[in-house]
Amino acid sequence: MSNKGVKRASPGAESEKNPLGDVELTDEDAVKLQAIQKDVARVELALERRAQEKMVPVYEKRRAVVKAIPKFWPVALMNHSLLALHAQHSSDQAALSYLEDLWIVRDAKESRCFTLEFHFKENPYFSNMVLKKEYKFIPPPVEGDNKADADGITETMLEFSWERDVQPQTVKIDWKDDSKNLTKLHPRVTDEDDDLPSEGGSFFNFFEVADDPFDVGVTIANDVFPEAIEYFLGHAGGEDVDSDDEDDSDDDENEEEIDLEKPRPKKQKKA
Repeated sequence: MSNKGVKRASPGAESEKNPLGDVELTDEDAVKLQAIQKDVARVELALERRAQEKMVPVYEKRRAVVKAIPKFWPVALMNHSLLALHAQHSSDQAALSYLEDLWIVRDAKESRCFTLEFHFKENPYFSNMVLKKEYKFIPPPVEGDNKADADGITETMLEFSWERDVQPQTVKIDWKDDSKNLTKLHPRVTDEDDDLPSEGGSFFNFFEVADDPFDVGVTIANDVFPEAIEYFLGHAGGEDVDSDDEDDSDDDENEEEIDLEKPRPKKQKKA
């Protein structure tokens, strides 16, 4: 075979290709970087907690105003594409149309945990005036010094894990009639081969089933609730439902599946 046209690598060519390839991190420097990262996390958490406290009176002021606006919260929720996907049934939307107030109460010890309160007016579906979804804080074992700093931040808080330290709760819905029992009419269907349900079913499974595999509660608490006016006006939302690869959209056109961006489930069939 001829070697014509093939250039022979010059000495040191490999190192010239990647002049940053020989960077090594010492154990001492790694410890220092980790300490800085922890300092950053501490300050960010302190700012987040402070911002949440400062926003409470603003949200209370908003609460009083939007109560006078018909269907404010149902419209705001349905203008978020993820939530609209999980309330596709017309009966879900009809029941949600009786929602007149939505409030969030954050855990006093761990503000990243919270309880969502859905306040309903009299309706033909259920007798509960308030449906709550609590994401209960389960404190992990404390190791070593866990004394709070000047901002109230402890070492344990910096190690917070949603999967480990949070336990979603359920609430019993007092359905007025079996014909109105939406979670029985549209149950959540589990998939043995997937961590996610194959069918989400009724939106109200969110209350009666502890697990929240599609992060509906987190989406409401951290996205829709803070920006409720923007969602009501239609200025926010719509970016959460998307495909993993736009090039595959034509091929999947006839499939009954929709990809969701995270707080992202992998794929969910239409309910």
